[in-house]
Amino acid sequence: MITTRGRYALRVMIDLAENDNGGFIPLKDIAARQDISKKYLEIIVRDMVAGELVCGASGKGGGYRLTRSPEEYSVGEILELMETTLAPVACLADENYDCPRVDKCNTLPMWKDFSTMVHDFFYSRKLSDLLGKGEK
Repeated sequence: MITTRGRYALRVMIDLAENDNGGFIPLKDIAARQDISKKYLEIIVRDMVAGELVCGASGKGGGYRLTRSPEEYSVGEILELMETTLAPVACLADENYDCPRVDKCNTLPMWKDFSTMVHDFFYSRKLSDLLGKGEK
């Protein structure tokens, strides 16, 4: 399941792309437009800066902006940064997970197929594909 962290990160990224004026966009403006708590966005954006999805500047004229063009971001990379993994089960989420049933698990091939479909779906979509899709 995609949590609010992943969903809100996508909304921030879309907001930054749609409101790009060449400068930094204040977080309070993003929070107001997206109707999300500024405090919660501060936590999310900190991880987005650490993951180099966005860069930030403080002080007058400060805020956040994308580090690349919207065409260069996949939805998958944004979600995986925020969610840690998109894997549906623990044995696929952690390569060091030692499942005692791995050799006799009848469902593992299904989970692998599902995980591949999810990965391919999100990594085939670009941030630019999501722009201008909401109500104005």
